[in-house]
Amino acid sequence: MPESTVITRYDELSFSLAEVPTMPLPKEALMVTPEYFTIDYVINPHMEGHVGSVDRDAARQEWEQVRDAFVQAGIKIHAIQGQAGLPDMVFCANQSLPYISENGSKHVLMSRMHADQRKDEVGFIQQWYQANAYTVHHIESDTVRDFEGMGDAIWHSGKRLIWGGYGFRSSLDAYTQVSALFDVPVVALELRHPSFYHLDTCFCMLNSKTALIYPHAFTDEGLDLIRAVIPVIVEADQYEAEALFACNATCPDGQHVIIQQGCTKVNRQLYELGFTVLEVSTDEYRKSGGSVFCMKMMVF
Repeated sequence: MPESTVITRYDELSFSLAEVPTMPLPKEALMVTPEYFTIDYVINPHMEGHVGSVDRDAARQEWEQVRDAFVQAGIKIHAIQGQAGLPDMVFCANQSLPYISENGSKHVLMSRMHADQRKDEVGFIQQWYQANAYTVHHIESDTVRDFEGMGDAIWHSGKRLIWGGYGFRSSLDAYTQVSALFDVPVVALELRHPSFYHLDTCFCMLNSKTALIYPHAFTDEGLDLIRAVIPVIVEADQYEAEALFACNATCPDGQHVIIQQGCTKVNRQLYELGFTVLEVSTDEYRKSGGSVFCMKMMVF
């Protein structure tokens, strides 16, 4: 296994973005059907006060709206059946981290979920990878407490580089294995605000040169790393980031940004940069702490 490169401080950066090898963008996505989506417990601040409050008809309509937006952006959708007793499985960005090697072989690292309520989701997602020619890997070290896939480990758009959040749902030491397994550097960002417990709640890659972030979710060291590597930064304010999950948007093709409706300040910046904005409603899912990015897994 190659040596790992995990960067946590600006003075550890030893490369420029231009030096990072390219990686093709995935053109397909997994989504888990929402028939069992409810809020039955509280494992993040957004769930407080929302147990039992999900409108299932509205949730289905919102799920279909998100799916249709991905299709509009040219993404092929694979729908996996939701499972009874696993209400958060619909947030399928969390259970895995897929990768395609330079020779075209497909790999996936399965997650080690932080909350006991979500641990059984991983096996069902793994079944899809096994049926679709992926080599499946698991966290090997018993000392790694948790790792929640692309909720925290986000590929730099079009590059063999991972941005890795840690502090709430994923352990910093998980990235040593991630980096070595996929032979890519990981820029690790400590998360400091409990409402932004996954990196995908406060950091969104838009294209290879642009990211959308909520700055106050990060330490000064993390912000220095983001600004040193990514040339163009769009910043969300607290309301649009925390209440509307603006940074839980996704840009699957480098052009179309699928985002919760109402993020007017962020959207204005996106339009000015030439992005195509596709607004959707994820109101029911935001009650549970997720939005567009959480509801899909981009796959190869």
